Amino acid sequence: MFAILRKEFNAFLNSPVAYVVIGVFLVATGLFVWVFPDSSVLDYGFADLQTLFNLAPWIFLFLIPAISMRTFAEEKKAGTIELLLTRPLTDGQLVGGKYLACLLLALLALVPTLLYYYSVYQLGNPVGNIDSAAFAGSLLGLALLAAVFAAIGVLASALTRDQIIAFLLAVVGCFLVYSGFDSVASLFEGAPAYYIGQFGIAAHYRDMSKGLVDSRDLVYFFSTVALMLGATRLALRSRNW
Repeated sequence: MFAILRKEFNAFLNSPVAYVVIGVFLVATGLFVWVFPDSSVLDYGFADLQTLFNLAPWIFLFLIPAISMRTFAEEKKAGTIELLLTRPLTDGQLVGGKYLACLLLALLALVPTLLYYYSVYQLGNPVGNIDSAAFAGSLLGLALLAAVFAAIGVLASALTRDQIIAFLLAVVGCFLVYSGFDSVASLFEGAPAYYIGQFGIAAHYRDMSKGLVDSRDLVYFFSTVALMLGATRLALRSRNW
């Protein structure tokens, strides 16, 4: 699995994909956090990075499918998938290696956002006047959200040999899991609305962005990742049916 992970991650670094993804993410978030007057933390007057965490899921909604669309679709189109499947690898190791490479690249894009935290920390009056627990919870929530999006993207890529179709399937899947359940929940009131909303990522992500790391939220994210990766393994096994 680690050989697959290393191969896939090196392939990202040796192509423009990694640099485009990280560059687009940092430029987009940087403009909204520091430049645009309607959302700039400098004009807002509060030592808060909520703009970053409200915007980042929507950027990841497109960037992570762009990373993951090639994982299996490209192998199928090039005919190298059969070579991989004849190697002494289990389907789980193959899926895990490709998935972790996509996730690692997405997490790499989050590392420079620590500079945003340091900048706001220093600009606060007094220095350090920022809710560090909320930032840590939001960053963890964003990392877990990236983990789910990457799992959906790898599943979409395993379902087709066309990278564009894989990208579109992943974008739609990520959107439905992130925002779809909230939209359905808005049609109801009371307990039904609450329980329907709990099936979506947004409700759990909002909780973590407040600095509250609940075991139920962690179980939700890890279970969703496991479900998507299990479905990916099933899609690969379907070749034997």
